[in-house]
Formats: sequence, C-alpha cells, structure tokens
Amino acid sequence: MVTIRIEALDVALGDRRVLAGIDTEMTGGGLIGVIGPNGAGKSTLARAMLGLLKPLAGRVLLDGAEVGTLRPADRARTIAYLPQGQTLHWPLSVERLVALGRMPHLAPFSRLSAADTAAIEAAMAATGTLDLRTRDATELSGGERARVMLARALAVEAQALIADEPLASLDPSHQMEMMELLAERARAGTLVVVVLHDLTMAARFCDRLLLLSQGRLMADGSPDAVLTDAALAEVYGITAWRGAAGGTPLLVPLGRS
Repeated sequence: MVTIRIEALDVALGDRRVLAGIDTEMTGGGLIGVIGPNGAGKSTLARAMLGLLKPLAGRVLLDGAEVGTLRPADRARTIAYLPQGQTLHWPLSVERLVALGRMPHLAPFSRLSAADTAAIEAAMAATGTLDLRTRDATELSGGERARVMLARALAVEAQALIADEPLASLDPSHQMEMMELLAERARAGTLVVVVLHDLTMAARFCDRLLLLSQGRLMADGSPDAVLTDAALAEVYGITAWRGAAGGTPLLVPLGRS
C-alpha cells in the first residue's frame, strides 16, 4: 500500500505563494477529500503530490522517496491523475483513449498485451463506458467525457489516484456513481485523493477531509471533525443544515454567515 508524506510544503506560482507549511500523510483504506474555497490551493496541492510542481520549501515523499526525483514513467505507474477540465483535440475512439492509460506500462513500439486489454475492459466496465467504445471521443457530452477520462485513469491500475474536480459536468446520478466508485477503490486499498467543491458529497462519501484556506491546512480529519459550524463560517463564510437520511449524513449549505 503506497504512502504519500508531505512535509512543511511551500509552493509558489510565479511570485505568489500558493501553499504554505502543509504537513500531512496519506495512505489507502479510505477516501480522502481535499476541500476549500476557490483559490485555497487544492489543485496546486494535487499537482505537487504528483511531482508536477517544484516546492519552494519542504518536500513530497512517495514511499519515502522524493516524488520529484522519480522517473516520470515510475510516477505514472504509481499515481494515476485525473485533472480537471480536460479538452480533447484528437478524434480518437473512446476505447483508444482509455488505452492511453496503459502507456506507462508499455515499452516503446510495443503492442497491448492480454493484461493491458483486460485492464482497459475493467476500467470501462467500472465507469459504464463500454457502450461508448466506438464513439469519437471529441463528440462526447461533458458527462460522458468525464467518465471516459476516469476510465483512462483507472486503466493505469496505479496504487494511487488523484482526481481533481471529477464531478464537474456530471448529473446528480453520475456524481453519486463517481463518488461510490472512488470510495470503493479507496476502501479496497488504493490511495484515492479527490479534490471537491461539493460539501454535501464530501460529507457523504469521504472518510477523511483536508480543509485548505489561503494555502494553509486548516483541518485534517473525519468529515464531522472538519465540517464544523465554526470552520464553515471562518473558511467559507456560510451556515449549513445538518441531518441524515437512511443513515447517510447530509450537509446542505444554507446561506452566507
């Protein structure tokens, strides 16, 4: 089971410090959500965990090794990435697009093996995209594209998955399906980190939340411990209603505090 350790992490974009003093450790076994208002540094944290951004200070360790020092292919096999707002420019079929998730496992000019094909099929089955396999990926709706891009990430069969705003463009049914799938993967042992804006989904599906505000880690713990009235007022400037339906916890933002 893979572990990501973040130690005293500072990250700057240009002359602006976006993350400051982030300290935490993550491993599989439960779905980890990263939440916070716009500009809090959520996507920057995700990219730093992937070794895509060089820290201003501190470090990110992947199983004890600094993530930025690992070979790109090794990182790609270990951590799958689902970035937000992806635009498709090439008229690939959905099946060929999902197959790109196997690239970290392939030698140059090699063909897909039986194991690669099985991973692609499993990823498409899990995301409900098998019926889209022959479609041109550039012609998909936003929701269809989101599920196909998740299938590509799952096809990597990585030990960790970082998903940045995967619920964008999805209808409520597919949002719940997406969160259920990510939670299932996490509880099976994959380290799954999901960046979210939807506090209701975060409270319902995540086992642990990291709350960011102005680049700092304000809280780290269970949804009940993190999504307190005081934290919601301080970080988001809102009040919220809490309740439950059928044993499922619910949190609904009500208004500005």
